[in-house]
Amino acid sequence: MSAPEPAWITLLRQTAAQLGQPKTAELIGYSTAVVCSVLKGTYKGDWKRVEERVKGALMGVEVDCPVLGPLARDRCLDNQRAPFAATNPTRVQLWHSCKSCSHNLGSKPAGGKS
Repeated sequence: MSAPEPAWITLLRQTAAQLGQPKTAELIGYSTAVVCSVLKGTYKGDWKRVEERVKGALMGVEVDCPVLGPLARDRCLDNQRAPFAATNPTRVQLWHSCKSCSHNLGSKPAGGKS
């Protein structure tokens, strides 16, 4: 007997059924191909990152950002991966803070979404 599907995948499945995979993918910041492969159980990427983005974008999970305060988890992940911008004081603070923050999933900020 297989384990029950995690709540975040169930919600991703329901959202994709209601809005379609392209809109769902846009909401969580991934491609339609990623949403499709996650729902099929064949995704070869970082499942934890997808889970955290779904939790932030679709489930309303927030983290306490040391720079910005309460912040949706998916926006937190965006900030972790955003490129350094010396012309923006907030981006400078985030660049330094995200590297050692307990909410960081361990990736080095590199810019762009997965």
